[in-house]
Amino acid sequence: MDKITGTLIWYYYICPREVWLMARELVPDQEDPFIEIGRILSGESYKRERKEIHLEGMVIDVLKKEKENVIIGEIKKSSKFEKAAKMQLAFYLLRLKEMGLNLKGELFFPKEKKKVEVILDEEIEKELKNAIYEIRKIINSEKPIPVKKNKFCNKCAYEEFCFS
Repeated sequence: MDKITGTLIWYYYICPREVWLMARELVPDQEDPFIEIGRILSGESYKRERKEIHLEGMVIDVLKKEKENVIIGEIKKSSKFEKAAKMQLAFYLLRLKEMGLNLKGELFFPKEKKKVEVILDEEIEKELKNAIYEIRKIINSEKPIPVKKNKFCNKCAYEEFCFS
């Protein structure tokens, strides 16, 4: 149960309790409208770019070449979770770096017509390695982290797991 994925990185920055639930394959409500909007947005945005490259523990939404650079991208419906998205993409960049590929990343927020460059520098890499350490502690815990309400709870697909 020690497989760290981009999804777990994403959830760690939103709600560590979700990390524990997701690691146990307790999937969120797939009928949740916000999950569905994310799927549609990902499928309909940036169609000219190569999409969904699957590697162990990660799904890269966009792969594109600009001049001499290869850029990987992550499509999100809102910049509300920009920190989580940035760290998820940084995780992909770290994994690719470990494979010998030093790439750049971009976050895409199509509804906002916003693009954010993500570069794996020393500071982000250090923070990411700390997050990975904390995620391992969470997923190896016998019990979930206690419920702690935050600003994202009201639109969370795991709401029933925490507040029913």
